[in-house]
Amino acid sequence: MNTIHIFDTTLRDGEQSPGFSMHREEKLRLARQLEQLGVDVIEAGFPIASPGDLEAVRAVAGEIRGCRVAALARARQEDVDAALRALEPAAKPRLHIFLATSDLHLKHKLRMERREALEQVSSMVRFGCAHTDEVEFSAEDASRSDIEYLCEVAEAAAAAGARIINLPDTVGYTTPDEYGEMFRTVRTRLVAYPEIIYSAHCHNDLGLAVANSLAAVAAGARQVECTINGIGERAGNASLEEIAVALHVRQSRFCAGTNIRLEKIYSTSRLLTAITGIAVPPNKAVVGANAFAHEAGIHQDGILKNPLTYEIILPEKVGVPCRRLVLGKHSGRNALRARLSELGYETTQAELADCYSMATALADSAKQVTDRDLLSFIHKVRRGRQATPAQNNRTSRPRAAAAS
Repeated sequence: MNTIHIFDTTLRDGEQSPGFSMHREEKLRLARQLEQLGVDVIEAGFPIASPGDLEAVRAVAGEIRGCRVAALARARQEDVDAALRALEPAAKPRLHIFLATSDLHLKHKLRMERREALEQVSSMVRFGCAHTDEVEFSAEDASRSDIEYLCEVAEAAAAAGARIINLPDTVGYTTPDEYGEMFRTVRTRLVAYPEIIYSAHCHNDLGLAVANSLAAVAAGARQVECTINGIGERAGNASLEEIAVALHVRQSRFCAGTNIRLEKIYSTSRLLTAITGIAVPPNKAVVGANAFAHEAGIHQDGILKNPLTYEIILPEKVGVPCRRLVLGKHSGRNALRARLSELGYETTQAELADCYSMATALADSAKQVTDRDLLSFIHKVRRGRQATPAQNNRTSRPRAAAAS
């Protein structure tokens, strides 16, 4: 089985999204959690961006020992120098150099000719390799680049000493079949460099970031760059938790796994939420509030009989404390009985029928039935049933007296 290295860029690409900026101590706190989660690389920041970011990367590099720490740099001398300074304390440093390869970026953003860009990549990667243990090169906007030129740049980076070649879908433009084919083409072109690790970095502008990342894995990528909760520029990055769980659940399909400790996924997600104050959508895969919640009666009945009927992975496996059987207008009697039992009330069929009638009536207006509602229902039903015999006794006595 192949091991897919998880390159977490929550502290860099994730932090660049509005509302997710983190200061030094917050980055350190999350970096410690990422190390416990089992990521292989933590991209700690973009040191040239600000003195504060450089110091934050230095702090992470100085403390994290269980995995690699990466710093991002454009293919410019001042960027690379700043990244190298930030990585000085790292036990396992990685210099991550990038330059755009699409004609669109070269012409309109960089004002640079192809040959000039190629020379800059070779020069900066070679310089980086002379000053640190490991260099990764990223061809920004690879998915919109001319494939022949992309191969030429990747080959130049490999020849200069880069050990990881990243082919990012920077703007979330590509589709799984196109992205996989790009990796197969570049790998074929660089057959003279069998030691190269190919990396995928996908954005979610079309909602395809995870699908594209998995397509890259199927095409030979052995590193995936992703973020906790899928945060990142614009619509976000590929979601770490979704990729890790997909590779776990579909291991036979991909013949690959990760070093991620799945049981720490939920707590890591929650920590990011606590640091940023921004919660994940309830329907977010794996870590959303509804990821392991069931309301439909048919689903609830199946879950109670065998969780695998409607869950492809148990919630406890990813650190979610427990599943929820939500009581609403779509719920069934079995879920109601189970919840009453959990609350300490074993019900007869008649009691359950009465409670169910009350619950469905309330659910039409209140959308969801709470535990407090359930307790009210069962108490009301039982009080009513206790009162009925007493009322019968009171009405029977006068009739008996009249007969005598």
